[in-house]
Amino acid sequence: MAHTIKILKIEKLTHDVKRFTTEKPEGYSFTPGQATEVAINKEDYRDKKRPFTFTSLPEDDHLEFTIKSYHDHDGVTKKIDSLEEGKEFIIDDAWGAIEYKGKGTFIAGGAGVTPFIAILRDLRAKDELDGNRLLFSNKEIKDVIMQAEFEQMLGEDFISTLTRDRSKGHKHGRINQGFLKDYVRSFSEHFYVCGPDQMVKDINEQLQDLGADSDSLVFEK
Repeated sequence: MAHTIKILKIEKLTHDVKRFTTEKPEGYSFTPGQATEVAINKEDYRDKKRPFTFTSLPEDDHLEFTIKSYHDHDGVTKKIDSLEEGKEFIIDDAWGAIEYKGKGTFIAGGAGVTPFIAILRDLRAKDELDGNRLLFSNKEIKDVIMQAEFEQMLGEDFISTLTRDRSKGHKHGRINQGFLKDYVRSFSEHFYVCGPDQMVKDINEQLQDLGADSDSLVFEK
């Protein structure tokens, strides 16, 4: 079912990421980690749907999306980046396979962290964050989304790594088998993986090589 919702607030988080707060349709529901198909309510864009994750909580009286824009081609996210408050999205019902199944390690690349935002916020609201860890990979320091909030929520269990920059408070290098050995407490816990397709594939294989059970891997198939 399609719903038309007004954009109430737009905040710039990084050079290419914005937070969009919108109206919430009456009775609309989702679970933390889920997404929906989003289109711009404008001629030539209503049939151009793209998946975006909710970063608000199910009980909030609004919806929130944290969206990275890509300006290297004239696509939907570039158009979304130019929208102003008061414009409208069209959304479908919620879907998605990423949901919390128990304590473990969240592993994200870039905008792949968005499904984990609502999950971690939900755990914080329930006072159940302890024992969870976030490994977050980006290219440069300017790309790190919501660093302050992740640090506040997770403390030393928030581990950021940069593949191009070297910066105090961040590791340097890709999340690979060696990195996982260093920063995963136990390979018998749950693993939540989201990012570029090849990254997800590689990390899932590396986790299993290190002893993780395939049933413990949570990712969007």
